[in-house]
Amino acid sequence: MGRVRLGKKEGSCFKQSEIEQMEKLFVEAVDQSLSQNFYEKVTKKFNLNSGHSGKAALQWEQVENWFQCKRLEKESQISSTPVVSTEKEEFVPSNDDQSNSAPESSTAPESYSNMVKGEKVQDIFKLEFEARSTKDGAWYDVETFLAHRVLHSGEPEVRVRFVGFGAEEDEWVNIKTAVRKRSLPLEPPECRKVAVGDRVLCFQERRDHATHYDAHILQIQRRAHDIRGCRCIFLIRYDHDLAEEKVPLRRICRRPTN
Repeated sequence: MGRVRLGKKEGSCFKQSEIEQMEKLFVEAVDQSLSQNFYEKVTKKFNLNSGHSGKAALQWEQVENWFQCKRLEKESQISSTPVVSTEKEEFVPSNDDQSNSAPESSTAPESYSNMVKGEKVQDIFKLEFEARSTKDGAWYDVETFLAHRVLHSGEPEVRVRFVGFGAEEDEWVNIKTAVRKRSLPLEPPECRKVAVGDRVLCFQERRDHATHYDAHILQIQRRAHDIRGCRCIFLIRYDHDLAEEKVPLRRICRRPTN
């Protein structure tokens, strides 16, 4: 796929003061079409005033992504459409699916209650989730749950729309193994919350993709923080390809403890 993960994790590369400035600009620019020139000016200002430099320098596309996701968030709040569609989507099984799938339902399945311990079904949709794509195995923020179905094997699946992507990217994913509460971006003072052995979500950058994958912390080089923030280095191993890499805190999101 090679698609960059959008959504709230994109905000982890910004300082709190920068997010506050973008919030203000977003309100002032409501219903306006923002240009590349606008994003480039904001990016240049942040890089000059906030200590971004070298590999940590912001790109205008990151600023654009933030505004796009903010607009999507606003639209989802304004919309009166329920999280789970009340309309059934026609499902035509392929030859491989004909003996293993059942018609989908437009009401929340009982198995949703197992996704978050202690949560009532009607409260689940107030939480934020991420889902693992069947196409590249990476995790993306979920914008909405569209429908669900239970296969003849008993496995529940849900159709999700990812934040920042259209209907053509919607996917059916397994509720038990590919949907979970959203991983948490870390601020520099929180680096002590990351320990050797922890399972984290890490941003992997390659020539053909830049996406988030599960990984484990192998080693941590603790360093004194400075005005640029956390300077610690984390040696991680990705679960999907076993590649090892040294990464800064800004590329790591920790998993919720419950």
